[in-house]
Amino acid sequence: MFQPFSLTHVLFMLTGFGWTIGLAAIALVGGSIAGSGLTLMRVSSNRFLSRLAQAYIFVVQGTPLLVTLFIAYFGATYLGFTVSPLVAIAVAFSLYAAAFLADIWRGAIQSVPAGQSEGAHALGLSRADALISIIIPQAIRIATPPTVGFFVQLIKNTSLASVVGFVELTRTAQIVSNATFKPLDVYLTAAAFYFVFCFPITLYSRHLEKRLGV
Repeated sequence: MFQPFSLTHVLFMLTGFGWTIGLAAIALVGGSIAGSGLTLMRVSSNRFLSRLAQAYIFVVQGTPLLVTLFIAYFGATYLGFTVSPLVAIAVAFSLYAAAFLADIWRGAIQSVPAGQSEGAHALGLSRADALISIIIPQAIRIATPPTVGFFVQLIKNTSLASVVGFVELTRTAQIVSNATFKPLDVYLTAAAFYFVFCFPITLYSRHLEKRLGV
């Protein structure tokens, strides 16, 4: 006997959406930490470090996120570790986010006019001091809009977490759909949740582009 699609189901999906936002936030934080290191490696004068970071970025960007998720989830079991779906998902999404954020931030750093670095060197600043005091502050201004926009992609990509049994918005929609046999109503509701949260962020990202003159 199928249940009527009701407010109770919507509230259940809202709980799942909370986990969706949480996963995206975890991925953004973890990806930012790892991405910062990759960015510094990528712009380093050490060719080995730069090529190593470049290779990582190419591999991760060239691999579907779903495959990365499976590797993180089943790879830990293969190595003899028992991890919860949340940990595996957090690792996979952080590794994924790191590759894209590193590329965004590397582009922002390299888009700062070369005259800024030359002027810093003329003042006697080392490469590291010039990077920290002059280049990175300007690069942050350039990188902020695409970083905010990438967060929207993370939110939507968290739907893949449902394949390993994690109960986020898409997974709750699957459960409710099976219980009510109202797939159109259920998935339109899920789409509305994604849209209502993501669309304002997208508008904000565009606003930042105009405001910061990027």
